[in-house]
Amino acid sequence: MAGDRLPSRGRIDRSRPLRFRFDGRDYTGFHGDTLASALLANGVRITARSFKYHRARGIIGAGVEEPATLVELEGDAASGNRIATTVPLVEGLSARAVHAWPSARFDLGAVNQLIARLIPAGFYYKTFKWPDWHLFEPAIRRAAGLGAVPPAFDDSYETRHAHADLLIAGAGPAGLMAALVAGRAGARVLLMDEGIEAGGSLLAHKAAIGGRDALDWVAGAVAELAAMPNVTHLQDATAWAYREHNLLMVHERAPRADGLRGRGWRVRARQVLVATGAIERIIGFDGNDRPGVMLASAVQAHLNRWAVRPGRRAVVFTNNDSAYTVAADMAAAGIAVAAIVDSRASVPGTARAQVRGIEVLPGHLVTQTHGARGLRAVSVTAGGRSWRIPCDLLAVSGGWTPSVHLWSQSRSSLRWDDALSAFVPDRPAQAVTAAGAAAGATGLGQALRQGAEAACAALGLPAPEVPQAEDAPYAIEPLWTVPGAGAKAFVDIQNDVTVADLELALREGYGAIEHVKRYTTGGMAMDQGKTGNLTIVGAVAERLGLTPPEIGTTTYRPPYTPVDFGAVAGQQAGPVVLPYRHTPLTAWHKAQGAVMYEAGARWRRPGYYPREGESFQQTVDREARTVRQGVGVYDGAPLGKYLLRGADAGRFLDLVYTRPMSGLRPGQGRYALMLTEDGLIFDDGVCFRLDEGRFLVSTSTGNADAVGQALEKLLQVERLDWDVTITNITGQWGNATLCGPLARDVLRAAGTDIDLSGQAFPFMAIRDGSVAGLRARVARVSFTGELSFEINVRPRDLPALWQAVLEAGAAQGIAPIGSEANHVLRVEKGFLSLGHEVDGTADPYDLGMGWAMAKGPADFIGKRSVLLRRSSDRPRRELVGFRPVDPERQVPEGAPLTPQGRKEATEGFVTACVRSVVEDRWLGLALLMDGRARIGQTAHVRLPEGAVAVTLCEPVFHDPSGERLRS
Repeated sequence: MAGDRLPSRGRIDRSRPLRFRFDGRDYTGFHGDTLASALLANGVRITARSFKYHRARGIIGAGVEEPATLVELEGDAASGNRIATTVPLVEGLSARAVHAWPSARFDLGAVNQLIARLIPAGFYYKTFKWPDWHLFEPAIRRAAGLGAVPPAFDDSYETRHAHADLLIAGAGPAGLMAALVAGRAGARVLLMDEGIEAGGSLLAHKAAIGGRDALDWVAGAVAELAAMPNVTHLQDATAWAYREHNLLMVHERAPRADGLRGRGWRVRARQVLVATGAIERIIGFDGNDRPGVMLASAVQAHLNRWAVRPGRRAVVFTNNDSAYTVAADMAAAGIAVAAIVDSRASVPGTARAQVRGIEVLPGHLVTQTHGARGLRAVSVTAGGRSWRIPCDLLAVSGGWTPSVHLWSQSRSSLRWDDALSAFVPDRPAQAVTAAGAAAGATGLGQALRQGAEAACAALGLPAPEVPQAEDAPYAIEPLWTVPGAGAKAFVDIQNDVTVADLELALREGYGAIEHVKRYTTGGMAMDQGKTGNLTIVGAVAERLGLTPPEIGTTTYRPPYTPVDFGAVAGQQAGPVVLPYRHTPLTAWHKAQGAVMYEAGARWRRPGYYPREGESFQQTVDREARTVRQGVGVYDGAPLGKYLLRGADAGRFLDLVYTRPMSGLRPGQGRYALMLTEDGLIFDDGVCFRLDEGRFLVSTSTGNADAVGQALEKLLQVERLDWDVTITNITGQWGNATLCGPLARDVLRAAGTDIDLSGQAFPFMAIRDGSVAGLRARVARVSFTGELSFEINVRPRDLPALWQAVLEAGAAQGIAPIGSEANHVLRVEKGFLSLGHEVDGTADPYDLGMGWAMAKGPADFIGKRSVLLRRSSDRPRRELVGFRPVDPERQVPEGAPLTPQGRKEATEGFVTACVRSVVEDRWLGLALLMDGRARIGQTAHVRLPEGAVAVTLCEPVFHDPSGERLRS
């Protein structure tokens, strides 16, 4: 019979009914329900279909351990792959089963069960190798899909950073006790718990703490913590990753903030307490996934927390004492418990005493379940005799597995505990400890004491007084799988991994547990094997004649539970944690209709200035043509600028750059590259010598901050004895750059006391003087390939300079230009760009810039690595230019270059493709394997619609001799 709602008990609010939809049908629940509890209360037994075989599945767990029912939320709350047991019920909630069509009740994919024997673990590795995996890949990916990506982008997330003296993961009895002790001592405490409300296991069963109801104690603890300003308490928040140096990543799913859907926390903690509890595990027997089969702890939680009877007539199958408390609660709730099937030959008297009047069958096994669309009976076996017991609910308890995921992610070790038949925390690798069920505690009193002791040890406090609570006895004899279990005995319910799959993996030589995991995909589902991983370890150990500690565990990887991508990115629209940086001209750019881009280290700068009636391409063509034929001006304020002073500044720059800077004369500059220690290009820029002891370093916009950090690290870690001072002056100078053949005329018209003649002010020189009556520093550099003057003034003077330059150049047709036109101009000239040609894999020789490498014995960062790399004869990707055979054919940046007719081979990629105003056609740059030897040949750009032929050429399309920029 289907489950139903109990007339009383539970923590739901019956005065607040809620309507919801599931798989197209309407139902009603109450405030405090989860989607899973509401479905059970409405008698919905089939809530999901399995991943591979599309077997009917129902609710199995009560929290994040739920391995079967994933749902896709619809409407405003659209979200895929949500665990039904963790979805709070709200008014109007609409959900549907994942991976089932048209619904979980009737799924056409169930036809896979007819060919189940043909698709065991690893079948796709063997079956689809011939003739080509790629022929089958699209269909396999569609068949194996989970929830769809929500149709609309949701940016209602944010990131927070926090520090804590003690971070506590878990607000069960151990975690709450630790938080109280630490909070009362004045420590900064961050308490987080993945449940919708605090209490952990206390929410699911009846207990007493200090002579009163345990939940009253929980409520008092939560209220006391809320009144402490030094305590931050997060519910519905999971610590999903543990990094180095006690950095923990936390996903808060329901922040108390208007308009926020989620929040990502990055927390540095002096001490960490893992109080994450334990998870009940399954036992492998035939049909252990049938709707109506649940974990015993989940049955107890639904009875006591949500007032739901998951069935009317039940059987309990266990190998430990904890299930007896569940059986007692079931009987008290009106469920007829037909029998307790205990695999142990002898059952402790303390366990039997809890279930007087219920038949206990020691030394018996449940070997199979029966029922078409849900459980109707189970087969029980003992001593060679087998019979059926009618029931609609089977509560299974295979023992408890401490939740050591965070502990293991911290690189701390585990040890095997024979008394628990489980791995428990052993030696910590960081400042972390464990308490409660996560540390192997089996009693409530023990959990409270461990929580208090852990907080005292972490903070150096004296032992506190701990409220009294009963420690119920616990004993277990391991049973991983029932003898004879096979192709319908599941050990990983979400990924449809069976005992037969494990045995197949072992027969084929995959004996190491990590190999078993990958061959069968056991433990690789979204639930990360929470209910089945240890069962798999135990089953493999039995079949190899080993013990679980000899087999070991698989690697515990983050995330512990699924995390919203929005919480990882953690950004809302507009400035939040990292505000945008604006130049003094931002308001002017916007007033002129500029389309603003984000550039480099969060700068906002104009991308292009469209005029009425212009398309994007027409605007970019006009701006680029303005520079090539006349004069343009752009806002160069975001360019990185650093002032270096001191007696050792020159040799410090010789170490940093690929060309020597110490020999520069005052007023002279030089272009060079910065390399990483492995000889790859880090940044490019210009260095000027201002006087004997001062140098001005100009960097790219994107790497301005990174360059400053690298210089400081080198000085403070490697060259402590050198006399060098580094000052970031990026924000102290505004910049208007005049570029184009008429730039000198406009600068003269604006008024300056600097001699602008080519002889007095040559290329790569810098001069101080006045421009338009403003004190200025002018540099002759060019990143467009045209005559250019970078005019630097105080930020407050930049608007006046900008206006003066525009007025002075009106007769010459001056116009502002944005970064899109700059991109066109630099590609025509063959200048490199970070993130395009400089992709983190290229060295100077790859980009044809061997000329920028210092000759002779002089050393600089990355030199040795470059020479070692160059000593190899292996071909490398090299910078080339290209022209599409069809001059009107644009190819996207990033597109792969491939031999004609071959899709699997990639020889390089397109780094840039623009419509050139000097050639009136599309052209571009690319990194191509052995590219310079292939100039003049034809290459092919691979696109979804087919290959596009391009002719390879030198990567300079305009003024290869450089006469124009030196004019």
